[in-house]
Amino acid sequence: MNNVLFAFLLTIFAGLSTGVGSALAFFSKKTNTRFLAGALGFSAGVMIYVSLIEIFLKARLSLESVMGATKGYWITVVAFFGGIALAALIDQLVPSFENPHEPRKVEDFGNQQKYDKNKLLRMGFFSALAITIHNFPEGFATFASALKDPTLGISIAVAIAIHNIPEGIAVSVPLYFATGNKKKAFFWSFLSGLAEPIGALIGYIFLSKYFNDLSFGIIFAGVAGIMVFISLDELLPTAEKYGEHHIAIFGVISGMIVMAISLLLFS
Repeated sequence: MNNVLFAFLLTIFAGLSTGVGSALAFFSKKTNTRFLAGALGFSAGVMIYVSLIEIFLKARLSLESVMGATKGYWITVVAFFGGIALAALIDQLVPSFENPHEPRKVEDFGNQQKYDKNKLLRMGFFSALAITIHNFPEGFATFASALKDPTLGISIAVAIAIHNIPEGIAVSVPLYFATGNKKKAFFWSFLSGLAEPIGALIGYIFLSKYFNDLSFGIIFAGVAGIMVFISLDELLPTAEKYGEHHIAIFGVISGMIVMAISLLLFS
């Protein structure tokens, strides 16, 4: 029970970091693109390394212990690409009117001639909706990882928390400039982050009775696929669009190094 509570608290931490993005947006007159590019690259590095080096291996070992070496490996690979397919499907279901992963700067919205209030309002609400949909599988990924390996769960939670900071900006900034109400903008940003613990809770309610080596192996492999897709489809492209290519790449490498060292020290 303690592991379940710890995993759930980690998921709450990761999800509600959208509020950090809101706070940065409200208290900064200019977006620190170097920081965001580096942070997003770091998050991608952590996710890619831990997915391919640690989570995939744990999933394979778990499945091979039940299904045998050959069959277990095959199921691991299929589940991994199934996770990628699931993430891609969710991505396709998101309304494309306003892309929540298009990098937005605080200073861009100060020009009211460029954006009318109705457009800003629609942008903010669609960003909140899109991020909410994306956050369901991310929440379950954090929860399932922490349930299986608390140390691993912490690393994933931190990576997803960093990933959620610019998402908080994407929701709160347009809503603030459309309404002039910081509380309302923060509320919607905060609400979109709640989708992660809700996703974890729903996943646990429906799958807890089936938790065993077979189900954990399939879920873990799927989680690895989801995180690789998020890194390649969202984090790295967004970091690149902030115009800080080398900082983003150094962030990726730093994330991999930090993840490798933490696994060596705490595994």
